[in-house]
Amino acid sequence: MEKDQPDETGLPASLQMAWGLRERPGKGPRPTLTLPKIVDAAVALAAAEGMDAVSMGRVAKELGVSTMSLYRYVTAKEELHILMSDAGVGAPPPLPPEADDWGWRELLTRWAHDQRAVLMANPWILRIPITGAPLSPNHLAWMERGLASMAGAALKEGEKISTIILIGGLVRNEAVMAADMMEAIVKSGVRPDQVLGQYVRTLRLLTGPETHPAVTRLLESDAFTGSDEPDFQFRFGLDRILDGLAALIDGRSPAR
Repeated sequence: MEKDQPDETGLPASLQMAWGLRERPGKGPRPTLTLPKIVDAAVALAAAEGMDAVSMGRVAKELGVSTMSLYRYVTAKEELHILMSDAGVGAPPPLPPEADDWGWRELLTRWAHDQRAVLMANPWILRIPITGAPLSPNHLAWMERGLASMAGAALKEGEKISTIILIGGLVRNEAVMAADMMEAIVKSGVRPDQVLGQYVRTLRLLTGPETHPAVTRLLESDAFTGSDEPDFQFRFGLDRILDGLAALIDGRSPAR
């Protein structure tokens, strides 16, 4: 595509610049303000103070420029959010050399854990609403790696993208719950183990074998305190999804 004809993509100018399809706006001397600088300032603000602190005016103040100067690069706050999210997730990390011998299950597992690690390290990304399908460079790179993980699997292309959406939903949901709980814990000033202990004690006071027999069995088990496996709940959910996918693929194998 010619750089002077980028409108065929249907993307706003800021995303066209992110893809390298459009040069900097305007003519004349190269300005000191650039789209990457704007995005970097917004990301730094979100990481330090949360997404509620991010506005066009506040970002402009951090950069020492007028708010109107930002609109030459980003025409709306929603565009800035997309670019921030893309910068926050970054490009997918490279796979280790031994990944050449991995099957689809190992590759999807690494894809899911790598995504989760990014979101847990940058919880502000989770506060950006999802307003459409991914169209930014890094988000599409993550999609590409997820789809490529299933290149050798007996799955239709529609099933592959559905798998990506399903696993991505698990990753995001688990990360949102973790971020919400941590935010509440920080505000309370109580240690995480104390919060869990108080929750168990409160449940014991509110429930009993006659009114809540299933909850009682849960409390009498070691579900809250007995598992030393890190990220057990996330691993359990991911494994169940992958088990179902394995059953589907195995059912299509020539041997069957």
